Amino acid sequence: MRNAQGTPPESSGAVCVCTGCSAVGEALKKMKLQIHDLRSNKLICSLEEVDQQTTVLQLKNRVRAQCGQLCPERQQFKISRDKKARPVKDGDSLQSLGISDGGVIYLKDLGPQVGWSTVFLAEYAGPLAVYLLFYPRPALVYGTSRAGTDIAVHVAMVCWTLHYAKRLLETLFVHRFSHATMPLRNLFKNCSYYWGFTAFVSYYINHPLYTPPGLGSVQLFAGLALFLVCEYGNFSIHIALRDLRPPGTKERKIPMPTSNPMTKLFHFVSCPNYTYEVGAWLGFSLMTQCLPALLFAVAGFLQMAQWARGKHRNYRRDFPSYPQGRTAIVPFVI
Repeated sequence: MRNAQGTPPESSGAVCVCTGCSAVGEALKKMKLQIHDLRSNKLICSLEEVDQQTTVLQLKNRVRAQCGQLCPERQQFKISRDKKARPVKDGDSLQSLGISDGGVIYLKDLGPQVGWSTVFLAEYAGPLAVYLLFYPRPALVYGTSRAGTDIAVHVAMVCWTLHYAKRLLETLFVHRFSHATMPLRNLFKNCSYYWGFTAFVSYYINHPLYTPPGLGSVQLFAGLALFLVCEYGNFSIHIALRDLRPPGTKERKIPMPTSNPMTKLFHFVSCPNYTYEVGAWLGFSLMTQCLPALLFAVAGFLQMAQWARGKHRNYRRDFPSYPQGRTAIVPFVI
């Protein structure tokens, strides 16, 4: 090749120093990285030959290769020991996190893990079985009483079964989880909560001395209507949330109402699925006039309100254009 004067260019061996080439060179430069325990700040391991384009997920696999008991699912990384520091995402690169040669990243061991679907299936299958144990009024529990059974008892059994059958089917065919696993301890905690409350509620509703609703069929059917409407609303929100996330991804978008009128609640709250869930259990409590059922609804509301506030904060932090008029779970209030 010749230059503009027709003479061949000199081969001077000069090195390109343009900005683009320098950036590529820095990204490919190998470096050392220290992994410290988040709690104790003790050194867990040192990694060599790491480049700045290494992702957090690749880093987790490197740690697993060096510390075999720590599978990627039980590792959580932060770039600071500050309690307010957020865990970094699997897709983040070391370069995007500002980690350079000799840098430190902090690892939290989340403990033994179990799949989200496994936890959900266990915690929802239990209430189906436990509730039905009390429905026939076994003599071992209630003695040999032959008291009549009010229609509210039968309707309550159908509603309870419908709710948890819906939960199981949604776990299998609707939900798309952002995380593959959760700590194993959650399996025992969640199952204890759901199974224990089920036994508490079912014992009293199916008791031979159960007192039916004071307002009779009016109260029964008003509570039933609220329960069914909220169950459908909850299902509608779950479908809308599923459609926001393409299969096999962790993509997050701002949830918005769809053509389904039950999703219009998105105009007012960030987590309408929780709003409908609480509404369903309030309807169940009204329908049965059972104090344990109301306690279950209140306990569920307190827990879901906490989850909803956390998700609401995350939405507002991650999406600058997030609708300002929304609250977390109760329109205009919480």
